[in-house]
Amino acid sequence: MEFGLTEEQVLLQDSVGRYLADHASLDRARQFADGAEERAADVCTALAELGVSGLIIDEAYGGVGLKMLDAAIVAEQLGGNVTPIAFAASAVMVPLALQRAGSEAQKAHWLPLLAAGEASAGAAVSEAVAAREDARISASGGTLTGRALFVLDHAADVYLVADDRRKMHLVEAKARGLTSTRLTSIDKTRHIGELRFEGVAADPLPGSDDPAVLADVIDAGRIVLAADTLGAAQNMLDQAVAYAGERQQFGRVIASFQAVKHMCAEMAARLEPCRAMIWYAAHAFDEVPEESRLTACHTKAHLGEVGKFVAKTATEVHGGMGFTDLLGLHYWFKRIGFNRQMLGGPELVREEAARLQELI
Repeated sequence: MEFGLTEEQVLLQDSVGRYLADHASLDRARQFADGAEERAADVCTALAELGVSGLIIDEAYGGVGLKMLDAAIVAEQLGGNVTPIAFAASAVMVPLALQRAGSEAQKAHWLPLLAAGEASAGAAVSEAVAAREDARISASGGTLTGRALFVLDHAADVYLVADDRRKMHLVEAKARGLTSTRLTSIDKTRHIGELRFEGVAADPLPGSDDPAVLADVIDAGRIVLAADTLGAAQNMLDQAVAYAGERQQFGRVIASFQAVKHMCAEMAARLEPCRAMIWYAAHAFDEVPEESRLTACHTKAHLGEVGKFVAKTATEVHGGMGFTDLLGLHYWFKRIGFNRQMLGGPELVREEAARLQELI
C-alpha cells in the first residue's frame, strides 16, 4: 500500500507555501509580534481567498470541503513560516464542532462567515484537558459563569466554550458579562487569552451532549498543533544546515566538522518519521475512527518532544548567533514551545493514551 499526498494535496501545499514565502516573511511576523495588532488582517484576507479559512467547512456553507489531512498540510506551512494568523481554533476546531454538533441555524449563520474569513473564532476548551487554578465554566439556565484560561485564537468574534460537563456553547465576543484579557505568551505570533463569564448568555451546541464530540475537537486541535510544530522544526533544521554550510572556523566551513554533521543528521533522523506520523493521524481522524484518539495523543506527544530537540539543537548549531533577533530563530523556537504545551504537554497526553489502552 502506498501512503502519500495526492496531486491536489501537493498543489495545496505548494500554493500556500509559495504565498507565505512571498507575503508572510519573518519581517511580517516581527511586525505582528512587536505591534498592537489583534489580527494580521492582510495575511488573513489573502489566505481566506486561497480557501484556508474554509478548508474543512462543507461546500454547502461556502467552504472547500476538505479533510483533516489537508488541514495538517496547511498547518505545516503556517508553522514553517511562523505565520501570525488564527488557524487551529478558527479554521479547524470551531468549524468541526459546528458541523458535528451545531444546529442548522448555528451552521447557517457562522460557517459561511468563518469560511469567507469575515469572522474569526476562538476555542476555550483547555479546562477539558487540564484545569488550572480556579479555572472552570459552569452552565445554568442558558448562561455561563466562571473562568477559562489559555483560550486559543484569542481576540475572536465568537468563542467555542466547553463547560464542566463537557458540553459546548457559542458565545459572541460582545456578549454582556464577558470579560476578555490577553495573556502573555512566549509565542508572539499567536494570541491566547483569558475569558471571565458572569452570567453570560450562551448558545449551546445541541449535539454536544455526547462528550465524544468535544474529545474529537481536542484531537483535531492536537493534530494541527503537531503539524505546525513539524513545519517550524523543519525550517529550523533547514536554517541550521544552511548556516553550517556557510559559517567558517579555522579556515573551513563548520559543516565539515564531524560534531556538527552528527547534530544535523540526528535532527533529520528524528524529524523525518514525524511527517508520516502526522499524515496518518490526520488520515485516521476521518477514516479510521477506532484509532483516531490514540494516534492523535501519540502524535501530539511525540512531536512535542522531537520539536523541542530540534529547536534546541538547531540553535546550538548557530552558536551565539542563534540567540540574536537578527536571525530570528527564537520565533520558531517559541512557537514550538507553545505548541508543545497547548492542549496538553507530552506527559499529560501520554497519560491519556495509557488510559485509552487501559494500561493505568
